[in-house]
Amino acid sequence: MIDTAARTDVRSVRTDAAAGPIPDGASPLAQLTDAGLEVPVLGGATVRHVNLDVAASAPALQAVAAHVTRVLPYYSSVHRGSGYPSQAATALVEDARVSVARHVGARDGDLVVFTRNTTEALNLLATAVPGDTVVLDIEHHANLLPWRNRRVVVARASIAETLVALETELAARPAALLSVTGASNVTGEVLPIAELARIAHAHGARIAVDAAQLLPHRRIDVAASDLDFVAFSGHKAYAPFGAGALIGRADWLDAAPPFLAGGGAVENVAVDRVEWRTGPDRHEAGTPNVVGIAALARALVELERLGDAEREAHEAGLTARLHDGLASLPGVRVIRGFDDATDRLAIATVELDRGSVGLVAAALGAEHGISVRAGRFCAHPFFDRVSSRSNGLRASLGAGSTIDDVDRFIAALGLLVTDGPAHEYSRTPDGWCPVTDDRPRASFD
Repeated sequence: MIDTAARTDVRSVRTDAAAGPIPDGASPLAQLTDAGLEVPVLGGATVRHVNLDVAASAPALQAVAAHVTRVLPYYSSVHRGSGYPSQAATALVEDARVSVARHVGARDGDLVVFTRNTTEALNLLATAVPGDTVVLDIEHHANLLPWRNRRVVVARASIAETLVALETELAARPAALLSVTGASNVTGEVLPIAELARIAHAHGARIAVDAAQLLPHRRIDVAASDLDFVAFSGHKAYAPFGAGALIGRADWLDAAPPFLAGGGAVENVAVDRVEWRTGPDRHEAGTPNVVGIAALARALVELERLGDAEREAHEAGLTARLHDGLASLPGVRVIRGFDDATDRLAIATVELDRGSVGLVAAALGAEHGISVRAGRFCAHPFFDRVSSRSNGLRASLGAGSTIDDVDRFIAALGLLVTDGPAHEYSRTPDGWCPVTDDRPRASFD
């Protein structure tokens, strides 16, 4: 029989913080599938991989990978199959809706629509907005580009001033929606989403939150914060296989044209007319990503098992160590968006006084086995406004990170800033690459 723990976990998993010792960061808070991964470095050695790129995609939790192994034999087409595997797959998807709704504190009547990722979720919502959408210039492109009637407010030097600017914009001209990030993917600074919701509603607008960065690190409560829509991605929340979700009010989504036209979204089809369904089915035509959805739901259950307070404490200690270490390095400046931000995720983006951050990122990977990210992080308007260089280097941590990860990064970055790479690199269309690369190519044959 299929493991039905997911259905039980959806309803019974504890949602209060676990009463345990405060994490000290010496050990990972959670076991991820990349734990202990050894990677080759230039010169023929191998080292333990340090993953400081979890803001882009987080490795799967080992418990999620085990869950995927258990459910894979039951993978089947959903909803209309008469066989047991089809019924099991259908249960996985529909129980996942319950799990997602509960995890984010959705209201009765809110829809949970499964998508590929946050970008698709926000593009779906954009088809349903009956009017203008106001956004900030700090947004990831996923929450900047989809809106057809977009009004962009440039964020001010402080969060307090930014709230005033948004309120002024909404008061001057009505808007249907305010869509904002829950936390910057560049700086990690957390925005006060409940206060933003109050401002939006006071001026007749609804609010959507891009929670791609926030949800893996902070608990979201849609009802308590009075949010109308939330979008997030499983791949940033320790779930593989490319599933995301849009959660929110049914009226706009039921009135919107189906996001995809096809089987599963219809009640009846004739040659000259179509009767579309309402609810999640309306926007989920075709075969769903059953395994990805199951992984996403189990990842949320496992995050709850870790404890909200424990996750925040673990990452807060590592974040402080990361920023203290960066502050000690000459020629390295941490980028900030707001001078009054009091809460930030485990993210730090820096720019260098001299040299290429792309070259430094390549050398961190090739010579030290440390993964970071260089660029403008799909937040070009914001990055260009707050930085003085053309690109930045971002380090991001999570539940699998440790003090040793931070210390190895700070030591390696300091060495590269002071002495430069130990090997020769050339700039190619794919970025900076070692001129002579003796690392074996990964093979999975």
